[in-house]
Amino acid sequence: MSEKSTIVEQEHSSNLLDNTDITSVASTPSNKNETDITPEGDPKTESENATNIAAPPSPPGTNWGICVLCLMVAFGGYISGWDSGTIGGYESQTDFLKRFGSKRSDGTYYLSKVRTGLLTSMFNIGNAIGCFFLGRLGDMYGRRIGLIVAAVIFIVGNIIQIASIRAWYQYMIGRIVAGVGAGLIAILSPMLISEVAPKNSRGAMVSCYQLMITLGIFLGYCTNFGTKRYHNSTQWRVGVGLQFAWCLCMISAMMFVPESPRFLVEKGRIEEAKRSIGRSNGVSPDDPVAIWELDEIQVVVDKSRAEGEAGWLDLFNTEHKIFQRVIMGIAIMAFQQLTGANYFFYYGTTIFKAVGMKDGFEAAIVFGVVNFFSTCCALLFVDRLGRRRCLLYGAAGMICCMVVFASVGVKRLWPKGKKAGISSQGAGDCMICFSCFFLFCFATSWAPIAFVIISETFPLNVKAKGMALAIVSNQLWNFCIGFFTPFISNSINFAYGYVFLGCICLAWIYVFFFVPETKGLVLEDVDIMWREGTLPWKSASWIPPSERGANYDVDALANDDSSPWRKMFGRK
Repeated sequence: MSEKSTIVEQEHSSNLLDNTDITSVASTPSNKNETDITPEGDPKTESENATNIAAPPSPPGTNWGICVLCLMVAFGGYISGWDSGTIGGYESQTDFLKRFGSKRSDGTYYLSKVRTGLLTSMFNIGNAIGCFFLGRLGDMYGRRIGLIVAAVIFIVGNIIQIASIRAWYQYMIGRIVAGVGAGLIAILSPMLISEVAPKNSRGAMVSCYQLMITLGIFLGYCTNFGTKRYHNSTQWRVGVGLQFAWCLCMISAMMFVPESPRFLVEKGRIEEAKRSIGRSNGVSPDDPVAIWELDEIQVVVDKSRAEGEAGWLDLFNTEHKIFQRVIMGIAIMAFQQLTGANYFFYYGTTIFKAVGMKDGFEAAIVFGVVNFFSTCCALLFVDRLGRRRCLLYGAAGMICCMVVFASVGVKRLWPKGKKAGISSQGAGDCMICFSCFFLFCFATSWAPIAFVIISETFPLNVKAKGMALAIVSNQLWNFCIGFFTPFISNSINFAYGYVFLGCICLAWIYVFFFVPETKGLVLEDVDIMWREGTLPWKSASWIPPSERGANYDVDALANDDSSPWRKMFGRK
């Protein structure tokens, strides 16, 4: 074992011993190794050195109770998804165009590209504001209270939207306000899930946030299809009005879910934290599993207190790899948007009409169905294959699909040119088919796993700030895609897909070299792995200090003299 490994293990173990009270099962002799082996192979007793404390075995089976509670928290994603699924349809509804659009000389109404872009994408600016300025509410008052506040803000935004009569900018302001609430949800919902879910199912539970987004998108599409036959404000006010019910469901759900044990420990509410951990693991508060996890959290919280409250400048800390994690979070969430998935979601009806389908609303439901059921598949993959492999496989699949989609759109869709107005049915069918394949690859990988990664990466004292910057990055790129897509599509049509293709290629390269594997680790161990400087392509072989043997070498995972691309997918 290397000297560096020994130091890390001794520091981790001694911290655990210092912070374990007499009631902790982890501090009893039966839960410690009586002897250990020095790097030279000589036996040593506990009195000579601190030993590692192995984690007690997790309870077998699936804790369905905590799964249901995590779904309640994840319901916040449904609210954002509903907005994404409905706004594109509103902008094609006759009453919406008449109220908020401009009138042509022939008496028809339309939304200019600028107005379309603003109405679609200003929601994302609200998201960014909510993330950046309100993310600290979860640290100050708790994740649950923060989510309730977010739902109330969203309701206020809905009131402004539904009360709009003729002024398009009033509707836009309402979307900005609602976006503030959605931005706060985007931080606190994955954060709370990651902190209450058991480590072996944490990836699937956090992915439920994206699952709820896809369900919202799908049902939003269905609502637009159901209201299109009306000729008054029912076309769009029903969809906006239903958001009141979704927000009230969110507020009600928060009365039943447990608070984050990490927040409770930070506030000194130890007994509540024990109950929360026990509930998350399906055991009693005094079970060894609950006591051990509480001790782990207490060590991290005490260390954070000793280091002092983290400010924004602490995000530039490179000694503990905080800055590197911030950059990774920003990049991952940016690449999630730059895959081009929201190009299909926001402008799905327009795309389907362009490829020759008469009913864009009906066809958009196809996207919703594929997106939702593909995300269900992601729940099976994320904790089995791991985060890295899912992202790499997903990006590779999207590259193939986007090549076909863009190439067919550019070369075969309009045989006689776009101005001739004659599209190829075969080319259109091919584009729709590969659009669905693309969404399958996206929904099983980048859509949910980007949120999983940022919820696991940051240490407790900078978690809210780090996640806020990552989601701000996501929403700013979301805004750019929503705002500029009408202009770009009008100029280069389906060659726009090549722009996304280049971004996906960069995303694959970035994940391979900079994103470590975190499946099966408690959040405190993820922090240790980052501090030890483990190379991402070797991270699948990383072992927590409590499980290491005498021959474990930290330096071997932090250095690599061979070509990393020869072993693209490391396995344990």
